[in-house]
Amino acid sequence: MTVINKNIQITSKRENDIIDITEQTSKAVQESKIENGIVTVFVTGSTAAITTIEYEPGLQEDFPKMLSRIAPKDIKYAHDNTWHDGNGHSHVRASLIGPSLIIPFIEGHLTLGTWQQIVLLEMDARPRERKIILQIMGE
Repeated sequence: MTVINKNIQITSKRENDIIDITEQTSKAVQESKIENGIVTVFVTGSTAAITTIEYEPGLQEDFPKMLSRIAPKDIKYAHDNTWHDGNGHSHVRASLIGPSLIIPFIEGHLTLGTWQQIVLLEMDARPRERKIILQIMGE
């Protein structure tokens, strides 16, 4: 089995950015020359997440609203008492979604559905530089 590691650098603009990284991930898999396997997509840091979504304007609006209902900004978070950085909600939201995703690929192509894209969700209260690690494994 072959294992190849690649990185994607992303600059977010603001909290609730949803950034489509499907093309970069697909390109990395194709460049690896591995035909069949899996790619793990992992974002470093504790205030961002990786998931799949239909990357369209309605869901780009709906998803942050859903997170606001589950982990609102305007309640008390003990994290903010410790660090005074106002992003306790960001940590909670990112933990709910998670930092990684595993996607199978067959004959060099990701096995995503027609309307399924891989996205980085920025949850921090300020713009951030994000490092996404791709670990491509297979034969």
